Amino acid sequence: SMLYGYNLAVVNSPAVYIKDFYNKTVVSRTGKGLSEETLTLMYCLTVSVFAIGGLLGSLIVGILVSRFGRKGTVINTTVLVFIAGSFMGFSRICGSPEMVIIGRFISGIHSGISLSVVPMYLGEIAPKNLRGFLGLVPSIFIGTGVFAAQILGLHELLGKEEYWPLFLSMIVVPTFVQLMMLPWFPESPRYLLIEKHNVHATITALKWYRAKCNIQAEIEEMQEEQRSLSSVETVSVWKLLLDDTVRWQVLSVMVVNIGMQLSGIDAIWFYTNDIFKNVGIPATQVPYTTAGTGIIEIIAGLIGVILQIRGVQLYCSPIFIFHLSSMHYVSVCCVVGIIAGFCIGPAGVSFLITAELFKQSHRPAAYIVGGSLNWLSNFTVGFVFPFLQMSAGSYCYLVFGAICLAVAVYVYIVIPETKNKTFMEISRMFSKKEAVLETQGLLDHLKLKKMNGYGCMEHSSLEFDSSSSVP
Repeated sequence: SMLYGYNLAVVNSPAVYIKDFYNKTVVSRTGKGLSEETLTLMYCLTVSVFAIGGLLGSLIVGILVSRFGRKGTVINTTVLVFIAGSFMGFSRICGSPEMVIIGRFISGIHSGISLSVVPMYLGEIAPKNLRGFLGLVPSIFIGTGVFAAQILGLHELLGKEEYWPLFLSMIVVPTFVQLMMLPWFPESPRYLLIEKHNVHATITALKWYRAKCNIQAEIEEMQEEQRSLSSVETVSVWKLLLDDTVRWQVLSVMVVNIGMQLSGIDAIWFYTNDIFKNVGIPATQVPYTTAGTGIIEIIAGLIGVILQIRGVQLYCSPIFIFHLSSMHYVSVCCVVGIIAGFCIGPAGVSFLITAELFKQSHRPAAYIVGGSLNWLSNFTVGFVFPFLQMSAGSYCYLVFGAICLAVAVYVYIVIPETKNKTFMEISRMFSKKEAVLETQGLLDHLKLKKMNGYGCMEHSSLEFDSSSSVP
């Protein structure tokens, strides 16, 4: 999660140096420099190709977690980080802008995998009373990664022209630490029991993760889920999209993931320095102002975790940034407001919600759907924002604000509270919603035939008694 945050912000500080490197390389190859528009396009590609890699990673995550498990996938994919770091670190020596773009693409693949696997892993190892807390931990480390990139990007550290390849390749350091520590952790107990049918390994993993807990009760809850899925295979993305019994869960994941990225937060992370320059902050103060927003992000993330533990739901929208020449620092406060609102509210929830709304058979496909839309939206914002800002100025944030408002209304109306609920209970809550909607309009005949993996209601020709209640 920290690597994702680092990669979001790492291209912000050395943007001028990277553009200069691109231009000098093209001059040495062709004898002619790039126009301002072409240079901006190349840099936008460098920024947004990270999201294309993330999209690819999210598409293959279902195959990886089924084959290698949750922990195994995280460990095995670390090789991608070392490859990406090598490409970016040696790009200037080789005189190859292509190596920077390829390195960003490969690091995006790793982030696309990790952003799906890590919340899945945490959601499955956590007891239900701490699932919300652990599910929001990735958002804190994303903020930590952003802050690390902002601090290392200061001129006193790696923010000099000669250091930018090293700055980009620093992703290998936390990856090496992870590679040394993670193999000592057990695999997900739910994966071991439900998919691998290994009761002994499940008990061992639960004992490792639970200092004080009724392990027997938790195993029985997992076995109940296993029995409900005994006749249900792991579904594909296509089957997931066609499954009427989970259509509200799928729609909710789609709305939340799209809304998260189209809130405009990535535009701020990718182009913070440019935004501050445009609102009139002196160039010498911009890097330190940017680093200050990173501190706010971490604090807001911690506040969000505390509020989620207490069961508080927040819906946050961006504050609009207007260019007022006499109010530069008011604009900075608006940027801080967007970051704080995002980190307190939707930052961690979008990762957590997919793990909570789906059961074991549907979860990998759900992560593919949510992750794909997340990364497509990420690419759209990263690539389009500079041109949108050129044409609409600060009013481009009105678009982001409208999207946030629509998502907040949807979440408030449709998504139920999941705090302290088992995966079976959450599925039944959505099944009740589906049953109520169907009985209101189209059904004259209703029968509870059987409970499948999602407790869905199946229809028959039996008479519906209006005095009876729908389970």
